Amino acid sequence: ILAARGDSSEANVRILRQNDNSKRISLASFAKLTSNFTGRNHYDIIHSLIPLTFADVYQPPGGSFAEAIIRNAASYRNKLVFAYKRATALTNWRRTEMLWAEKKLCRNPNGPIIAALSNYVKDQFIRHYNLDGERIALVPNGVKVDNQVDAGIAEKLKMQIFQQLEIESSANPVFFLFGANNFRLKGLNVLAEALVLLEKSSTHRTPYLIVAGGGKINKFRSLAKNMNLDKRIVFLGHLPHIQNAMSISDVAVLPTFYDPCSRYILEALAACKPVITTKFNGASDFFVNNRHGKVIDNPENINALAEAIRYFTDSKNIENASHAIIEDNLKENISIGRAARQLIDVFESILQKKGRK
Repeated sequence: ILAARGDSSEANVRILRQNDNSKRISLASFAKLTSNFTGRNHYDIIHSLIPLTFADVYQPPGGSFAEAIIRNAASYRNKLVFAYKRATALTNWRRTEMLWAEKKLCRNPNGPIIAALSNYVKDQFIRHYNLDGERIALVPNGVKVDNQVDAGIAEKLKMQIFQQLEIESSANPVFFLFGANNFRLKGLNVLAEALVLLEKSSTHRTPYLIVAGGGKINKFRSLAKNMNLDKRIVFLGHLPHIQNAMSISDVAVLPTFYDPCSRYILEALAACKPVITTKFNGASDFFVNNRHGKVIDNPENINALAEAIRYFTDSKNIENASHAIIEDNLKENISIGRAARQLIDVFESILQKKGRK
């Protein structure tokens, strides 16, 4: 592992800038340091998470920078703010540097293989950079599928939730769990609007929203209060182990404006929980719409989001989706082990072409 700064106590970590206390290093500087180091030291495969033209594999953890810029702007629903964000997107020098490096990498016919975390990410590179599909290897994201639930912590969370919402278990609530740190980008605003819409009609069971994550809690707590949702939404803050909250929830929801392949949604599927997300989430590759969960065409389609929530206020629909997740063995498809094996296959393919295997 090559890094600009960090802890070099591990045998497999090399710090390229020792005793450097600066906050950031430019991509150009890091590329030069990395190129010099790999030139002096032999490596069969160079696997990079940032756009380095000399790498063998480029695996962008955040998808393409081009798509990320567009979707980030789209998450600002005020039209004036949206226009401003689009117009000033390239004033962020670090992001612009990455964008141009990514374009250069894709234009280079001898550039690295793109290891895409989802079909959504694969499509981004074809659509934005006209990259030949042969240069893209689909290596879908993966998560640990055997995370253990701490029953004691889960029970404490459950008691906290009931207390804050001022309800009893006899109320037969249905809990929707939202897990994210960037509440705006991941669609908490639209989720609140969908809950308001559902207030105007009947549901099988009453939906409540559990928010886990270290986003701007005070801002969104005030928003919930202004929307008269303070007794429908509870904010838990950052949780070190999301599986404890997942175990006491019924459905995972993430109406995101952008996510290359959400680990949170994969973790929910691993826990056999139905999910609700959008087509702008690459994790939608891993489940079948209307069987294991719901995929909304656009996070701003509040009616469709509200209907998806309404659907899962019916206990039978939750049970059917959970059973289908188990029956179709989705856990195996989303395991980190499967992702590792596919990435190794990519490495072996590159070595064969180099004649080094």
